[in-house]
Amino acid sequence: MTPAFATHVLDLTTGSRETVTDLTSACADFLRRETAGRDGLLNVFVPHATAGVAILETGAGSDDDLLATLRDLLPPDNRWHHRHGTPGHGRDHVLPALIAPHATLPVIGGELALGTWQSVCLVDTNVDNPNRQVRLSFLG
Repeated sequence: MTPAFATHVLDLTTGSRETVTDLTSACADFLRRETAGRDGLLNVFVPHATAGVAILETGAGSDDDLLATLRDLLPPDNRWHHRHGTPGHGRDHVLPALIAPHATLPVIGGELALGTWQSVCLVDTNVDNPNRQVRLSFLG
């Protein structure tokens, strides 16, 4: 019998610019390997102080709109008290207060129960650290 709990860490390189990285396929692959078709919950967690997890449409401009909105809300300038790294890096430490570093999603029959246009995404505005981990955990 497949265990009721399974976990896996994704190692990602996000590059040297702000990104929205679609994790939906990686989540689906993990669930195919680990769920044995069971219902449960998938938790997606980013153990970083400067990244978040969002559920949004990708590929039609929403990912770019999100990054533009974050630049408006959290300008990459020198207003931030947290001042190490590139200019404006302090904003990256505020990001997880707006885009949580986790999401918990329903799994039905071993598959993510997302809406038609929904994707699971890593949101990373920190250009100082391109190496990221995302922990996927299934409970079912």
